[in-house]
Amino acid sequence: MSLSRSRSLAVSFSSFEYHARRSSRPSHPPAGAIAPRHRTFHTAPLRYQEAQTAATFKPPVPSNTRPPSKFIRHTPTAPRAAATIPTTPTAATDITPSEAEPVRSLTDGLDDPPPVLSEDEKQVDWARSFHGLSASPFPDAAIEILTQPIDPEDIEIKPDGIIYLPEIKYRRILNKAFGPGGWGLAPRGETIVTGKLVTREYGLVCGGRLVSIARGEQTYFDASGIPTATEGCKSNALMRCCKDLGVASELWDPRFIRKYLDAKGKEIWVEHQVTKKRRKHWMRKDDEVRYPLKEVKPAPPGAAPGGMR
Repeated sequence: MSLSRSRSLAVSFSSFEYHARRSSRPSHPPAGAIAPRHRTFHTAPLRYQEAQTAATFKPPVPSNTRPPSKFIRHTPTAPRAAATIPTTPTAATDITPSEAEPVRSLTDGLDDPPPVLSEDEKQVDWARSFHGLSASPFPDAAIEILTQPIDPEDIEIKPDGIIYLPEIKYRRILNKAFGPGGWGLAPRGETIVTGKLVTREYGLVCGGRLVSIARGEQTYFDASGIPTATEGCKSNALMRCCKDLGVASELWDPRFIRKYLDAKGKEIWVEHQVTKKRRKHWMRKDDEVRYPLKEVKPAPPGAAPGGMR
């Protein structure tokens, strides 16, 4: 035990002496001494350093941009779908803009020819057929309705002095004679549109028989009025077809026209309140002049139309 204790004391004394000597040495080498070289050895692996560098690295922000503010709300946008490129050419992709069909104007015509029936069809092709024309007279009850005299109160006078029966009166007479659905107008050609006129040929069919063929016409002033003009063209054709049935035949009798104008009509001078133009105006005696026209005194002899002397 004494031997081991003496050895431990000797080691302790040697360690104390060693540290005392080190502390007594100067911290810096003398002026002429050469400083020893110290080497630093990196104990961390290279991959670990690269990972740390990548995690802490921040790319530089361009000078012309700034980070988004925390007060601005950013809404995420859905990713755009990738455009698909057709692999096979189609008819739509082969057409160039110059080959595209232009918008068709109504002034070029309506391109509405009547349907052409085949020879196997059992129904009558009224666009070409004259089926039942003058086959036999209509019943006496229908003839009496069609040829009855016109009520003078139904006749109207145009400003130029022409008397006429409104087209609705023709339809009422046909409905009374043949019943609704017992007659109709069949187009026999396509609608022709000129610069200021719409015209088309129609055939009047009553009781399954062709009665008359006439061409209607109607003027228009603007392309937007062509659809309305086509309806007026149809009504004009109906009025002309009814002449063959004896409906309102008095309106084409010159003697009846003169007597009616003397008894029911009057001719006056009117002035347009906007343009101040004057002209003669025919109207019924029981009618009144309506705006924008107003009745004025007759123009003096030698005065030109339109209020100019």
